[in-house]
Amino acid sequence: MVRKYRIGNPIETDSVVTAIELENGPIPYFEKVEDKNELSFHMGKTDRVYGLAETVRGINKRGYIYTSNCSDDPIHTEDKRSLYAAQNFFVLWGKDKGFGMYVDTPGQVSFDIGYTDMDIFSLCFEDFDADIYVIEGDGLKDIVKQFRKIIGKSYIPPRWGFGFGQSRWSYMNEGEVREVVDSYEKQGIPIDSIYLDIDYMERYKDFTISKERFPDFKNFVKEMADKGIHLVPIIDAGVKIEEGYDIYEEGIKGGYFCKKEDNENLVAAVWPGKVHFPDFLNEEARRWFGEKYKILLDYGIDGFWNDMNEPAIFYTEDHLKEVFLQLKDYEGKNLDIRSFFNMQGIVGGLANNPDDYKRFYHEYKGKRYRHDKVHNLFGYNMTRAAGEAFERLSPDKRILMFSRSSYIGMHRYGGVWCGDNKSWWSHLLLNIQQMPALNMCGFLYSGADVGGFGADVTEDLLMRWTEFGIFTPLFRNHSAEGTRRQELYRFSDTESFKNIVNLRYSFIPYLYSEFMKAVNSDGMLFTPPAFEYPDDDMAYEVEDQLFVGDSIMIAPVYRQNATGRYVYLPEEMKLCRFRSYDDYDVEIIDRGHHYISAALNEVLVFIRKGHAFPIAAPATRTEKIDYASLKYECFDCNSEAYDLFIDDGISR
Repeated sequence: MVRKYRIGNPIETDSVVTAIELENGPIPYFEKVEDKNELSFHMGKTDRVYGLAETVRGINKRGYIYTSNCSDDPIHTEDKRSLYAAQNFFVLWGKDKGFGMYVDTPGQVSFDIGYTDMDIFSLCFEDFDADIYVIEGDGLKDIVKQFRKIIGKSYIPPRWGFGFGQSRWSYMNEGEVREVVDSYEKQGIPIDSIYLDIDYMERYKDFTISKERFPDFKNFVKEMADKGIHLVPIIDAGVKIEEGYDIYEEGIKGGYFCKKEDNENLVAAVWPGKVHFPDFLNEEARRWFGEKYKILLDYGIDGFWNDMNEPAIFYTEDHLKEVFLQLKDYEGKNLDIRSFFNMQGIVGGLANNPDDYKRFYHEYKGKRYRHDKVHNLFGYNMTRAAGEAFERLSPDKRILMFSRSSYIGMHRYGGVWCGDNKSWWSHLLLNIQQMPALNMCGFLYSGADVGGFGADVTEDLLMRWTEFGIFTPLFRNHSAEGTRRQELYRFSDTESFKNIVNLRYSFIPYLYSEFMKAVNSDGMLFTPPAFEYPDDDMAYEVEDQLFVGDSIMIAPVYRQNATGRYVYLPEEMKLCRFRSYDDYDVEIIDRGHHYISAALNEVLVFIRKGHAFPIAAPATRTEKIDYASLKYECFDCNSEAYDLFIDDGISR
């Protein structure tokens, strides 16, 4: 049962697509805190909180504070309260009660889940305006299903989007892209896509191609397509200010850019230097920007990733002037510890300065809103612009689309990747633990940068991360300029990397089937053990094993130098310890705690009793997978126990 309550005068977000009548009574479970914009709930000792999607720490969110404030922050350490997304749905589950809640507000709200007081869950609002949806059901999965039903179906990518993708900031020209593709083919490692970061553009201008680096882009796209390779370019949220640049001039003429209080266009800076931000909340501006994807579609491009759309701000012209004035006060002075740190703070505070988000406005649903009041809707509506345009421009064919920033509702238009992570073992674990919460909020097509984006990856970390990445719908290796190159063929044990990526292609019939079932049933692809075994107390303690679809559980290794790991089985299961498609051990393991060996090149897959797991012969491309000759690993059943989903992988 879903009930809707309202506090104050909330701003619409279009995240909920089902009309639900407003209730008149008080919001269940939570109480209003006197003289504060705060709701409070007293948690029981065994209460756990799940959800909030892309946040730090574990699967159970109890014990910390999380703030919905889409933030360009690449340092994902445990003390961070905000990452790139704002996904305000959670489920609280305890021995004698359980409910879900969606806090629908585009402004800042903090979820203080036992941080200030270990037993108190507080919802703290910057503005006390929100629609509150309270969901009650028969269990964790039922509550999630009811929520997912009211927010609409999740985005479905083309099937080739389940293939392996290689990215780098940046592959600088045609020659580098060819070298990467040829090197993967030489090593026999399957691959479906190459990602183009910002340097494919002409001076970082959206929807342009550098003629110097890609002199005949249309033929180059065709050359790659003939090899079965999809090129996936990045699109940034800022439009470069440059006379003669048609996108800029159209935006000025149409009044499509965000304006300051005095109606002057905001001048901010990102990759190209000074930019204007399209007003993605304005329906006309959204349609205008969305139509620009046609420029690249006409080249033969069929996939995109939207970046920098929190929006990230290097500086605004107004604030930069203020900083230069402030710095004059420090000239010629002896800077002691206090004055030096103050000066450092002035310069360091240029990027993503909170006051800059109060300098500009949006025209949204017939009203004018200051940006900070609707901040969390910006990235969502950038991807919405693309998704709505694709429905017009490519009505019969799916287009790959995923975004860095998001809000619930964006899940209908694209997937997400988890931003600029690091090549840290802790971020491999973070990737594992974020997946169920992303699914809860509707983001089924999701994943992280395999191997880590920032810092220098080690071969063992990359291999272990790849072993987990073969199960995430978005499976992309991406790394930053200035870091160690991490294409798989650059490392010593290329044979093991080849075998692991081959496993991904062997598992795609299962992964794609389970993904589509989750979309069609408003379900989850990734679930923690507690969601599957709610009566098993130990299942709630396990936060590093995941069920992937109905048939299998995985137990990734995420510690350096480990040659195995402890695993808890809630029931008897069949272990397949994969080294390759046709090289794996099989063992029936009883319910309980076990130490399971897993060499660096081994992937642990546990099959549930009464379930079957389809496996295809390896293929070099997703669309070359042979569905007619699947083999099945079964546990106490036969292959007929599995319901395989098959479509053409591209039609809407």
